[in-house]
Amino acid sequence: MRRATKLALGLIALTLVALLALGALPQFLGGGDVYVITAEEIADDPDAADGDALSSQQYPYVTTALSEGVSEEYEDDRFGVKEWFTHTPFDEMSALAGQVPDAVDDEGRIAVESDGTTYRVELTRVDDA
Repeated sequence: MRRATKLALGLIALTLVALLALGALPQFLGGGDVYVITAEEIADDPDAADGDALSSQQYPYVTTALSEGVSEEYEDDRFGVKEWFTHTPFDEMSALAGQVPDAVDDEGRIAVESDGTTYRVELTRVDDA
């Protein structure tokens, strides 16, 4: 085998290993603040987003909060790298706010109607105390 071919195969293998490592990297990153999405029942809001139309695959944090009151915890990393590679509750809140801007209040909370009940969906940081 020629030297150039060996070098090319080595670079391809190194690239594949690096891509696999980047795919596994986000689960090992952490140590930052912990966030959850909470859903609190409120009075009817005519501008509320339609929570029944939200996919649990596209909005896992919001749909879990609507059904259980609070979503799974999301642990941020210290360096801000994890957000580049993973789906975050920040993504869900900004996407929902972009779709229904009238449902967002001054504090960034979003009114969402699900199963005939209106909720105030909010991203909150969990305190360690």
